Amino acid sequence: MAQNHCLTTTLLLLTLLLNSCGSAKKVKINAPSTITPSTENVKAKLPETKIKSFENTRKLSVAERVDRYVKTYAEVAQQEMKSYDIPASITLAQGILESGMGDSRLATQANNHFGIKCHREWRGERIYHDDDEKGECFRVYKDPRKSYRDHSLFLTTRSRYDFLFDYKKHDYKAWAKGLKKAGYATDPKYPDKLISLIERYRLDRYDLKKKKTNKETESTPEIALEKVHQVQKGDTLYSISKKYQVDLELIVQENKIENNTIFLGQNLIIPQAK
Repeated sequence: MAQNHCLTTTLLLLTLLLNSCGSAKKVKINAPSTITPSTENVKAKLPETKIKSFENTRKLSVAERVDRYVKTYAEVAQQEMKSYDIPASITLAQGILESGMGDSRLATQANNHFGIKCHREWRGERIYHDDDEKGECFRVYKDPRKSYRDHSLFLTTRSRYDFLFDYKKHDYKAWAKGLKKAGYATDPKYPDKLISLIERYRLDRYDLKKKKTNKETESTPEIALEKVHQVQKGDTLYSISKKYQVDLELIVQENKIENNTIFLGQNLIIPQAK
């Protein structure tokens, strides 16, 4: 009986406690404002023809993220090289490094892919971000391509970078070391990081230019940019080799493919037929 009495008492106390909790005034806790942009905001900042889906960015490997970035901005970097003589490989490597492959706060919220700070002459929008010091001022662009153009102007209008243009446009190692020497970045390993990116992902292939031929009947340039095939659903190495009439083994060797495995969205370099 004593046990039953204790059990009854316990149940009564729990009932009273639950009733009192249910009648308690609810307190609303205001969550802090979101500091990361929504996917829609990120999309809105990209060029209409270059809109990318960032929903699954976290699931991508580093190689896939670099591949995505290069596919989006290689043409822009090549155009800047044509206009300002800055190696496309250097521009792309800096963009990848400075923007975290396009996913950094400065890239997504400010379209700033090169970490260019405001400086005195900047009259546009601004964003504040911790870098060498806390709360530093960085430039905001309406379009990522504006960031690329500003990067070109930044290097060509400041005398401390003048010596870079004495280097050959294909000498990415000299450019990488020269940028550090001129004070573009404070990281002592900055040149090594740029060179590593260029060599690992063969970004120097974007430094190649098409040469015009003197023969009117010859339409193929002496030096042609390599073809790049983006892997689509249903693609196999065999079907790709047949499409471009290139030996399957050459594609494997050119792209250093392991176990003949390719993934959706991957950019494959198609060797030029000889």
